[in-house]
Amino acid sequence: MSDAARREPMSRSQRLVLLIAILASFVSFLDGTVVTVALPAIQRDLGGGLVTQQWVVDAYLITLGALILVAGSLSDVFGRLVILRIGLVGFAITSIAIAAAPDPLFLVIARGVQGIAGAFLVPSSLALITSTFRGPAQGRAIGIWTGATTGAMLIGPVVGGVFVDLLSWRLVFLINVIPIAVTLWLLVVLKHRDERRPGATVDWAGAVLCTVGLGGAVFALIEQQNLGWASPAIWGSLTIGVLAFAGFLVRQATARQPMMPLDLFRSRNFWSGNVATAFIYGALSLNGLVVGVYLQQGAGLPATLAGLASLPATIISILFSSRVGTWAGRIGPRLFMTVGPLVMAVGAALLLMVSPRFDYWTQVLPSVLVFGIGVTLTVAPLTSAILGAIDASRSGIASAVNNAVARVAGLIAVAMLGVIVGGSLDLSGFHRAALVTATLLVAGGVVSFLGIRNALHRPTGDTGAIATTGAPAHGPGTAAAPTAPDDGEQASRD
Repeated sequence: MSDAARREPMSRSQRLVLLIAILASFVSFLDGTVVTVALPAIQRDLGGGLVTQQWVVDAYLITLGALILVAGSLSDVFGRLVILRIGLVGFAITSIAIAAAPDPLFLVIARGVQGIAGAFLVPSSLALITSTFRGPAQGRAIGIWTGATTGAMLIGPVVGGVFVDLLSWRLVFLINVIPIAVTLWLLVVLKHRDERRPGATVDWAGAVLCTVGLGGAVFALIEQQNLGWASPAIWGSLTIGVLAFAGFLVRQATARQPMMPLDLFRSRNFWSGNVATAFIYGALSLNGLVVGVYLQQGAGLPATLAGLASLPATIISILFSSRVGTWAGRIGPRLFMTVGPLVMAVGAALLLMVSPRFDYWTQVLPSVLVFGIGVTLTVAPLTSAILGAIDASRSGIASAVNNAVARVAGLIAVAMLGVIVGGSLDLSGFHRAALVTATLLVAGGVVSFLGIRNALHRPTGDTGAIATTGAPAHGPGTAAAPTAPDDGEQASRD
């Protein structure tokens, strides 16, 4: 970015748009990080065991992952500001409902509805930025948005832990109400006229098929712990889920305005990057949940200390992700996307040192530090490789697809937790989860090595920055310069 672009002041309207986008996204990211440290307290209060903990996470991710792709279409049809307001109001109402939940079933249903609201927030926020800012100013705005929303991942576990220990887990879900109210007020102050795209339609059939597909599969994976694989409810829901998701893919291949254009996957870096994303973010979700819960239920740490446990990794990512993105822009993402997940795999394997005589400093901190280095090496190059493989005019849908892939990967990993740990998150289950996490990360590194190709270096002017996917649930996003697609990839898209 040129010095002139950095010095160019924003207008009042632009500052308001950026603040609204930051606060709206902050709400969604903060909720994703505070929930994990609250899970043991929720189980103690409402009961339900490991299955309830899985559903509290996955009910949100099912609707979020299924509908995040359709949010862009809804914005085109009804207007970005309308969808953003609906998302904010819905998130506030469901947060209050969750805080008042009398039993696990009510809580899980409310979390599912909250996921619908959450699906409207991040895409609408980024759409506001991209429609308000142009050129280098857009890159600068997205960089500010990324840095500010990353703060949610930094403070979320700590604030959540303090609330759980000193107040109540129920109040954890009310943290978002104040920033939501401020954002709604700022939307009134903004006085922007909403925009709709003539002729835009919503792929409702695709949204329903995707939701049923994910819901059926996740129900089977979670509830098989109680009912067994021989139960008609289990194999029946799994069959329905698989058939519905197959129907979703057929629908995307034939719909006039699909929510997930399959032609994006003709680009080698795009499809291989998304396969790597599935392995890497499945591992990140599994690791975040298992460590957050075990440190409280197994090691006996209070929620505040459990929230602080992963702080070093987040700080490493915040400090160095931008620099790694710059390096990846110079030499290509392949090396970073290969080495980063392998380093994370080593970090996950270090959790095998955790023993009945628990000591955070010698048994967990080394894993957290190594894992943080691996995340830092991976996130920005991964984003750069995927979005850089697609024409800039389609970066919005490419980002949404990658976001959905990451969310769904986390959804499936959490759903399989009972199978992975053997039904109980004791020390042996914790070790098994660490090994599975390491295996997924090795797979992500191998896929990156075999599939990702560095683009030929093309001198360019000021490219600014691109948006992150918003996908990371346990690591910060990073604004990075996109990697230009090679000629073969460009030809495959044409």
